[in-house]
Amino acid sequence: MSHADIEKINSTAVMSAVTVFNKTVYLSGQVPKLTENDIELQTKDVLATIDALLAQAGTDKSRLLSAQLFVKNLDDFQKVNALWIEWMQGCVPPSRATIQADLVNPAWLIEIAVIAAQE
Repeated sequence: MSHADIEKINSTAVMSAVTVFNKTVYLSGQVPKLTENDIELQTKDVLATIDALLAQAGTDKSRLLSAQLFVKNLDDFQKVNALWIEWMQGCVPPSRATIQADLVNPAWLIEIAVIAAQE
């Protein structure tokens, strides 16, 4: 069976950061690169990574279909939401879920997974 119609970007033995199929872009959950940062810097880092990965896949945040935000501490929800609103400025936001979660690395305060349409 051929999988030529499925594109995978930044793959490891465990996962691909991006999978593209049928003009739909699926991003794995993105986490902060620097764990010593606070929720605001971690969130900005993750959103910048999402921007870069979407660009690699030929799309951008204006084409988001869905987003899942995993937040370690619900006390951070308002800060995350404010940063999300700022990041989405000029775009109609996608369907979204925000979930409190214990993340794999205890130093991670946020993880975000998105799905977008290609151009």
